[in-house]
Amino acid sequence: MSAVRPTRLSPRDTVSEAVAGMLRRPGRAVLTALGTVLGVGSFVAVLGLTATISSQIDGRFNVLTATEVTIEDVAAQQSEFAGPGFPADAEQRLHAVAGIEHAGVLWTVRLDSRTSLGSLPSGGGESITGASVVAASPGAVAALVPTLREGRFYDEFSERSRQRVVVIGGGLADRLGITTLATRPALYIGQEPFTVAGIVSDVERKPENLLSVLVPRATAEELWGPPSPGSASMLIATELGAARQVAELAPLALRPDHPEYLKSVPPPDPRLLRSGVTSDLSALFLLLAGICLVIGAVGIANTTLVAVLERTGEIGLRRALGARGRHVSAQFLAESAALGALGGLVGTSLGELTVVGVSLVRDWTPVIHPLTVAAAPLVGLVTGLLAGVHPAWRAARVEPAEALRR
Repeated sequence: MSAVRPTRLSPRDTVSEAVAGMLRRPGRAVLTALGTVLGVGSFVAVLGLTATISSQIDGRFNVLTATEVTIEDVAAQQSEFAGPGFPADAEQRLHAVAGIEHAGVLWTVRLDSRTSLGSLPSGGGESITGASVVAASPGAVAALVPTLREGRFYDEFSERSRQRVVVIGGGLADRLGITTLATRPALYIGQEPFTVAGIVSDVERKPENLLSVLVPRATAEELWGPPSPGSASMLIATELGAARQVAELAPLALRPDHPEYLKSVPPPDPRLLRSGVTSDLSALFLLLAGICLVIGAVGIANTTLVAVLERTGEIGLRRALGARGRHVSAQFLAESAALGALGGLVGTSLGELTVVGVSLVRDWTPVIHPLTVAAAPLVGLVTGLLAGVHPAWRAARVEPAEALRR
């Protein structure tokens, strides 16, 4: 009597059975794969957009940022008897440093909280309480890169002669009812009258000064005293490529006796900026993509488990005809892996389309790493395979006799 030959299930038959199982219920297969589509699509879109945005960092790191240096007064931190960190002739001392286009000292003037701003003639304007008054030398005003709407900026002569002139932002001028300088309007800061020399419509550096009143530095010191310790700073506009050199030399040129009284703040390194932004974006969005993949895996596992329960009779028939538990398990694993791979392919395509679409809208150059495109379908396949492990194990444990009685 010849021995019974064990049954075999070839890889080809396994794939055929898996495809047949999916085609038998196409609607369910599509809904099952949808979670993987979203997860893999998010994965590809996240990595692609992160790479694309990183490539735009250098473009966003514009000339203004790369040519801006700030010097801070830290004299009070070094010694309680140090006094102001900036000398009276700070701008003149920087003439010896190459690469500087404009430089000047500025600080926010200490005013009583009840001090108000008002204009004459009134012109229907209002009185403003608690407005910001900034003492700024002519060099500091130029370093702000302002756009003049009307009038002119005060100059070195106004600074030396301590003239009572101001430059104000357009929004503040409108609130005060100052719509034109043809009537020679005056601005009152408390009880002190000032002539409005110019109205600024925009500034490219430190836009918060659009809501402030700019007063010559010497005039502010005469009326309200020197700046409080640590409140003054110097804004320097440099030539392109000279910022870091200026940042190193400026404290020594300003205070050769105590350069430690001044702290330079050079522009950030664009490479470090790009690395930081890329890292933050990748960590955040990859977490979201991972959550989508987990949801997709749970969806596949749920649907496959329901399919196992619904197909108990089919499983029992296969087992009665000689199929082993591992054959049944392989069939369900193949189905879930195929659903995951299909979702991975569709998700990869959708992710690429998302990156290209966003880039077109933002006028960017889309960047997608080839490894991302190659790995994404594999991620979907592995997700489906892992999601099918438990349902396949349950299917393999179905007893033929019990299944056929249902």
